[in-house]
Amino acid sequence: MGDSPERAVTLVFLAAGAAAASWALVGAVRRLALRRGVLDVPNERSSHTTPTPRGGGLALVLCAAAAWALALAAGAPPRSVFGLGLPALAVAALGGADDVRPLGAGLRLAVQVAAAAAAVWALGAWTAVTLPGLGAVPLGAAGGLVAGLWVVGLTNVYNFMDGIDGIAGLQAVVAGAAWAAVGALGGGLVAGWTGAAMGGAALGFLVHNWAPARVFMGDVGSAFLGFTFAALALVGSDPRLPLAALAFVWPFVFDGGFTLVRRLLRGENVFAAHRSHLYQRLVVTGAGHRAVAALYGALGAVSAAAGLAWLGGAVWLLIGVGAGVPIVLFAALRATAPPQPPVPGASHSPQLEPAGPPGGAV
Repeated sequence: MGDSPERAVTLVFLAAGAAAASWALVGAVRRLALRRGVLDVPNERSSHTTPTPRGGGLALVLCAAAAWALALAAGAPPRSVFGLGLPALAVAALGGADDVRPLGAGLRLAVQVAAAAAAVWALGAWTAVTLPGLGAVPLGAAGGLVAGLWVVGLTNVYNFMDGIDGIAGLQAVVAGAAWAAVGALGGGLVAGWTGAAMGGAALGFLVHNWAPARVFMGDVGSAFLGFTFAALALVGSDPRLPLAALAFVWPFVFDGGFTLVRRLLRGENVFAAHRSHLYQRLVVTGAGHRAVAALYGALGAVSAAAGLAWLGGAVWLLIGVGAGVPIVLFAALRATAPPQPPVPGASHSPQLEPAGPPGGAV
């Protein structure tokens, strides 16, 4: 592909082509879903109010598959392309089947674990991970297990986070652009072309999915995106790459991880459907879909920039952004939370006691 400027130009054209193709494909998928009755019908946990076609994420899958074929033709290592692409396509097929007819959680998890194991086997387990202040930490025999858990975990987190208009698509634009930058800076054909294709395709999808959404991504898209963005961290031997991959999707990972731990501590059934993610609570307290999606997209862009800087040696920027994202999300939730009702029997004079901060506790 030549030197860095030529690589960058190639990736820009690839992203633009994917965006145009995705825009057309999503429209076709939407019409097909309407004819076949593949609709997301609202229930008490939904963030939408009208039946909406789903499965638009199929366009992202097709664009990524086309990019992998082109990468092979351009000389990408077949083991890397097939080791990433085939398991990701299996996860997409599972998600597509679940969109049409819901499947059991056990079956979905089993396929995801098998796909993650195949990707780790083909692409290689992590032998070490570089952490701020600690350097490269050897993982030894645990490297494969850690990598597999990362892939399965992000696959599900991305699916959980696809709950309001625009949020998953915008995160995909950001993460895709970050991986394209990795490729443009010498990270290889597979990372660059996959990132450019998925980022561009997500942009074309967003034209249909920005609030109010005319089509939803569905599991075919959300599970595929989560799996692929996770497995890309296995393509390459740089021990800094796993933390960079985490930074590229950090707002999603933090929200998903925090919500899981919070529910566990409360004794809730973590496998039951709910509306307690931070982004869902922001919508419930009055922030609109567009505002919340834009907030997560902006935080994702800052985190992705910190991840790229980390690959260049900027340690403190990564640490600062890693801590800053939770602070901003909690501050946003506090700012949008309704005032707490007065405690019965506790009357205080406003002249004697200053007003407390608005909102309730996170």
